[in-house]
Amino acid sequence: MTTSSAPDPLASLSRLQDARAALERELAKVIVGQREVIEQILIAIFTRSHAVLVGVPGLAKTLLVSSLAKTLHLSFKRIQFTPDLMPTDITGTEVIFQDPVSGERRFKFLHGPIFANVILADEINRTPPKTQAAMLESMQERRVTAGGTDYPLPDPFFVLATQNPLEQEGTYPLPEAQLDRFLFMITVDYPSSAEELEIMKRGATAGGGTPEAVLTAEQIVELQSAVKKIPIADHVYQYAERLVRVTRPRDPAALDFCKKWLSWGAGPRASLSLVVAARARALLRGETCVACEDVAAVAPAVLRHRLGPNFAAQSDGVTPDEIVRRILESIPQH
Repeated sequence: MTTSSAPDPLASLSRLQDARAALERELAKVIVGQREVIEQILIAIFTRSHAVLVGVPGLAKTLLVSSLAKTLHLSFKRIQFTPDLMPTDITGTEVIFQDPVSGERRFKFLHGPIFANVILADEINRTPPKTQAAMLESMQERRVTAGGTDYPLPDPFFVLATQNPLEQEGTYPLPEAQLDRFLFMITVDYPSSAEELEIMKRGATAGGGTPEAVLTAEQIVELQSAVKKIPIADHVYQYAERLVRVTRPRDPAALDFCKKWLSWGAGPRASLSLVVAARARALLRGETCVACEDVAAVAPAVLRHRLGPNFAAQSDGVTPDEIVRRILESIPQH
């Protein structure tokens, strides 16, 4: 009698390493730098999550996401969010359909652009809250409901949204409850001097080429399953839990500056997100277990959109990133 052997964690580790190397190689053909941003996007993908990228226009956020879609053998749709975009423009709509044979009329659901594996939600904060809510509800439920019928979204499915800074004209800030559905808020910063020179040179020539697909849907689902199997020690769980708990102003464990600068702190979804993201980071970096260092590394992207700075923080010019930085300095990793 034979028994099925358990999946080999080292084989999963090797496959994920190979996948990361292949994706980075293909993205480098069109994207200069942004290694940390790319790693965070890969973490979101391999944890079956969504991410929002924030940065001023012109930092190649859209190019990065569309190029990533080309490296994955998946269906891809770009939704350009505008002030006049309606919820049905995203999810789809029911129309009256007449059968050419019987002449019978009935409703038929026409799928919207959200029915794809990879969704680029471009400038998601350029559209009013009603349309944002329709998008984010589909992200959470992974299905669309129309006429009492549920239509499942494809698997894998992930949304990479881009967002302009809230100080820009014509933006509608995403509500906190909806932002919480994103695993990461990724900050896309200006390139370094050397990177900007390289961008200029590529723009004046033929560039680096076109990225090729290196992963299929089945391979992505397999790697997502591998990420869930990496072990985590109790002290790493406790470190992640403490990072979140000290942000809650009314919690006895809250740090003094969190009580001073925050109206509310991160919820339990942040605790789970820290652990899930740390798992993927460890595997992407070739580790077979999760360390507190992995949790600390993903903490800014996990927490920055889950904290509620109050008037005192705004008056002192304190940002969520500054608060997270101080938390990481205050909480030991052992």
